[in-house]
Amino acid sequence: MKSITLFASFLLFSLYSFAQTKTETIKVWGNCGMCQKTIETAAKKAGASSANWNEETKMLAVTYKSKKTSAADIQKSIAEAGYDTQDFTANDEAYKNLHGCCQYDRKNGSLSEAHACCSKDANGKMVCTDTKCTAACCKTEADGKKVCLDDKACAEKGCCKKS
Repeated sequence: MKSITLFASFLLFSLYSFAQTKTETIKVWGNCGMCQKTIETAAKKAGASSANWNEETKMLAVTYKSKKTSAADIQKSIAEAGYDTQDFTANDEAYKNLHGCCQYDRKNGSLSEAHACCSKDANGKMVCTDTKCTAACCKTEADGKKVCLDDKACAEKGCCKKS
């Protein structure tokens, strides 16, 4: 009888503990692997037991104990780190403190300063429109036009990214 009571107590405790665990998916803006590390670290700092951000989909899968934290607390922590989430917008100072390659196009539609230095020409080619990009990721063609070397390399250096 004692073992049945002990088993029942263990079972109830296990069910109670499991019921507190939540898994959610949250949209988080960002660009690269460095963003991924910062986003996941901020989520865990806020109490997530696991966090996995997908660079392609911009979706963060988090698991957390609802008695310890909430999706809102996790999103606030991520926003404090400089990243916009589906429900919270990072303040401009936190955003500006991100590494150049991490300055994503904001959820409100504004371009990051790093990406604003380039634009598409009439042929759809990314061209540099700001001299600060020249050393980072642009080259001068024979006709004198400054063009992005390639999208991936430029994005990694915080410049020139096609939308």
